[in-house]
Amino acid sequence: MTFTSHMSAALEEARAAVARGEVPVGAVLVDAGGQVVARAGNRTRELSDPSAHAEMLVIRDACAAVGSERLPGYSLYVTLEPCPMCAAVIANARIARLYYGAADPKSGGVAQGPRVFAHPQCHHVPEVYDGISATEAEALLKDFFAQRR
Repeated sequence: MTFTSHMSAALEEARAAVARGEVPVGAVLVDAGGQVVARAGNRTRELSDPSAHAEMLVIRDACAAVGSERLPGYSLYVTLEPCPMCAAVIANARIARLYYGAADPKSGGVAQGPRVFAHPQCHHVPEVYDGISATEAEALLKDFFAQRR
């Protein structure tokens, strides 16, 4: 099977989040066969739900669709380094691969901050690939926050 990046679809979801007034983070979840099973952008404000991060939404949708709390073999594409909450859910869902764009020095939980996957309490560690379309993801975030200052 040939590798296909789905980061462009995650970036589309991040741009749609901006249009809704949300922080521009988008995520796409792909099954082991390479098919997109869920895609979403942040909806924390829209849903009045602090856990409605893009990653959480796609994981919830996929788990509901397959009828399982685990997604082995699945790949998650997200425009921003997952926060500790999302990293913990990624591990608990047993997602195989995590691809992310921009690093998050302030709130990241993978390569920054608590580094959730490095903890001995973390029972599953996905393969992690960072910096995918990072420049575009960073630009979306910088533009979003610059407009609010």
